[in-house]
Amino acid sequence: MEQIILVVHLLIALAIIGLIMLQQGKGADMGASFGAGASQTLLGSAGTNNVLTKATAWLVLLFFVSSFGLAMIATDKSAPVDDLGLVIPQNEAREVPQETLDSDVPVVDNAAPAASAPEGDVPEL
Repeated sequence: MEQIILVVHLLIALAIIGLIMLQQGKGADMGASFGAGASQTLLGSAGTNNVLTKATAWLVLLFFVSSFGLAMIATDKSAPVDDLGLVIPQNEAREVPQETLDSDVPVVDNAAPAASAPEGDVPEL
């Protein structure tokens, strides 16, 4: 369903671009209004909407609806996922096996270092 809406969305976008390129700008007949008696005035009076502008408005409405539909589908699909698929163990106190203690591998003591230093090592300010 998402693929169908995406294809329709892209086709609507291309149709909007095509209709906008076919339309004439508001100031296109400004130079002709000085002597040729064109229907638009110098400041561009709002004339009647032709078929191209109405079709563009409808396509823009469909574009927003399809954008909203795609956003809703993307929201439904998104869920929190562990990217690597790793199981994170809980932080528990574990006993170190005796053979590890007897080996040459150093064991890290997780105890916090002492907060106070001897008086002779701390410089006075």
